[in-house]
Amino acid sequence: MNRLLLVIDVQNDFINEHTKNILTEIKELVDSNKYDLTAFTRFINDENSIWYKKLNYKGCMTKEGQAIAINTKNNKVFDKNIYTAVNDELKKYIQKNNISKIYLCGFDTDACVQKTAINLFEQNYDVYVLKDYCMSHLGKETHDFHINNLARLIGKDRII
Repeated sequence: MNRLLLVIDVQNDFINEHTKNILTEIKELVDSNKYDLTAFTRFINDENSIWYKKLNYKGCMTKEGQAIAINTKNNKVFDKNIYTAVNDELKKYIQKNNISKIYLCGFDTDACVQKTAINLFEQNYDVYVLKDYCMSHLGKETHDFHINNLARLIGKDRII
């Protein structure tokens, strides 16, 4: 059984004064080889998305903004255009690679990390959130609030 580190949306357009400090830590975690497999997600936005149409969100629309801010080392990258990373492609990857535990890190704690964690939990995957390797672009207060919420929703023993 393999352990997967899933790095959520560590992309140039999500880097700001709150998230930039955690980039080094995420890079070190990826480089540590503590996990059997590492994969990344990349949020793709465009003029037809609900984020652009309903929220006027213009991030992650360019190749530069969409680019992952650390070296992926040729690990699998899952492109997505919704909050969650959970889709058929990820589920097939988990099954094919005999993954028993999934560890999440990345951005934003209050959006894509939380939604992915909840979806994996609800679909009976063994998921953990690495709280010190996640952050919200809105800052630590928002991050902490959603980490506490995740502890309630998926179990405090799943927040490490």
